Amino acid sequence: MDHLAVVPIILPMFCGALLLLAGPRRLRLKRILGLLATLLQLPLAILLMGQATGGLQVYAAGNWAPPFGIVLVVDHLAALMLLVSAVLAAAAMLYAVRGNDALGAHFHALFQFQLMGINGAFLTGDLFNLFVFFEILLIASYALLLHGTGSARVRSGLHYVVLNLFGSALFLIAVGTLYGVLGTLNMADLSQRVAQLAPADIPLVGAAAMLLLVVFGLKAAVFPLYFWLPRAYAAATPPVAALFAIMTKVGIYSILRVYTQIFGESAAGPLAQLADAWLWPAGLLTLVLGSIGALAASTLNGLVAYLLLVSVGTLLAGLAMNSHAALVGSLFYLVHSTWICGALFLLAGVLSRCRGWRFVGRLVPGPALPRPTLFGGLFFLAAISVIGLPPLSGFVGKLLLLRAAGTGIAAAWFYSLLLGSGLLALIAMSRAGTTLFWRIDPAAPPGEPLDRVRLLAAVALLLCSPLLVVFAEPLLGYLDATAAQLLEPSGYARQVLGGRGPW
Repeated sequence: MDHLAVVPIILPMFCGALLLLAGPRRLRLKRILGLLATLLQLPLAILLMGQATGGLQVYAAGNWAPPFGIVLVVDHLAALMLLVSAVLAAAAMLYAVRGNDALGAHFHALFQFQLMGINGAFLTGDLFNLFVFFEILLIASYALLLHGTGSARVRSGLHYVVLNLFGSALFLIAVGTLYGVLGTLNMADLSQRVAQLAPADIPLVGAAAMLLLVVFGLKAAVFPLYFWLPRAYAAATPPVAALFAIMTKVGIYSILRVYTQIFGESAAGPLAQLADAWLWPAGLLTLVLGSIGALAASTLNGLVAYLLLVSVGTLLAGLAMNSHAALVGSLFYLVHSTWICGALFLLAGVLSRCRGWRFVGRLVPGPALPRPTLFGGLFFLAAISVIGLPPLSGFVGKLLLLRAAGTGIAAAWFYSLLLGSGLLALIAMSRAGTTLFWRIDPAAPPGEPLDRVRLLAAVALLLCSPLLVVFAEPLLGYLDATAAQLLEPSGYARQVLGGRGPW
């Protein structure tokens, strides 16, 4: 058995445990170990993507044949998400080792446990272990959100914890109901059994599926469950906020995986396309409200948090179209939005330090920035990418989604709201850039000197946008294969279960 599939989970698990043993004075050692373990995730993700192109890889812990035991599955989607999280985590860690990790104890251990939970959620092949990995990443995120000091972090952290504990309780209820009715939680096995449900069991399984949708919607920050995100992300330190850019995508991934693999059109029988009727309006409303929030944001971090909500709404609307082309466009936009929002959080941190902590990222007149041409160019690059203007990756992602929308009333709504949200984002980013670079207060004290390593971390993520355009052809080929694999759940189930089942 090839054990590579489990390494993205056990590497941060053992590294996190080792970092907990290091004393509080061993910060240099912690930085070296944490940065090394995080950077190792990049070649691991690339190797797993190479394996996924050769066929779906199934890792059965303890050699317990599926659907029994713990199963990890490396398909095109899981490998892609591992790469997205690895690139984001590497940039966030590079930023953090310049001093943000010293604001509180055990930052590096918590960072590794967060990666463990994120990677496990992408790799797991059953719903119960999805719940387990959700809890691991959430517990780590609770502490990371409170990392440092400040009453704003405590208030937003408490709000975040209470809501996610409620979501976890609903997750357990849904999982228990599904197991009680179907006798399994393996996703491949569930797709087979849901398709053969007895009429009397359909309402109960449907109710459990809708509970799962509420849970995943809360994790993804979908309307009306999004109100926790702007305050929490705006209060977090820059590397933590950047890493949290992948958290909403874990919720999106779970919706895509569960409602395509288990309750998809070709798998679920009477419960086919159960979530589609809810994803479309929720996605469009999240898109609208995120755009309005971005326009009203009073801090740069708050603006980026609302732009992250815009990306969530766009992705949900794309998934609700339920077509091969829309799925390809959604996956491309997912990669783009995760990296660019993470880059914006890091860039906002650099700008805040250069303006001085007296302003804490507030969009008010402040001191002149050092090297304004460099900062202005980077901010302009980030703005046109996140808005979706050509020639960067945001434009490509939105174009793919608009082409997939087709014609009709639904397409007209999507065109209007997506383009309208781009206009509002353009206004919001223009207002922020004008305040940061042109509205100078001569009496304001200068901020800190420019930290080039922190700036390098932000620039590395920003450069992903033009790179996505340069390598769009091979990436779109990979995403095309990913969409085809997702839309054929019977093939997934056949490979995971080793040929058992009436296909």
